[in-house]
Amino acid sequence: MKTRYLSLWLLCSVIGINSAIAQNGIADVRKVLMDQVKAWNDGSVEGYMKGYWNSDSTTFVSGGTVTRGYRGVLARYKKGYDTREKMGKLEFTELSIRNIASDIVIATGGWQLTRAQDQPGGRFTLVLERKPEGWRIVYDHTSSAK
Repeated sequence: MKTRYLSLWLLCSVIGINSAIAQNGIADVRKVLMDQVKAWNDGSVEGYMKGYWNSDSTTFVSGGTVTRGYRGVLARYKKGYDTREKMGKLEFTELSIRNIASDIVIATGGWQLTRAQDQPGGRFTLVLERKPEGWRIVYDHTSSAK
């Protein structure tokens, strides 16, 4: 009988620990994304890119185009947002983050730029993995709402 209670206690402890780890991961991912917003709004594409995994495996999908590799994604952002005016002010909305494994999360939400001439926006789905350097975006699918 004591063995059953001990087993049940151990199982509950493991579940509780895993839940706490998952919540910490979600908080850490939220910080990565909020740091990206801050860097963008400070005019730093390079700072924004710190949220992405610096790897040839990083993938960005948007507008019918697939961009592979960190350097390719960085070049795409620098080309499309080469002035402070084009960058505007970024906001993420309806942010939802959920664990799919101990070291992988999916984040979804809306993005909105506020610029002098327009206010483009859309939706995104991100896959982030816990890397030695922290949580990083390994896959980004972003769409525009027109």
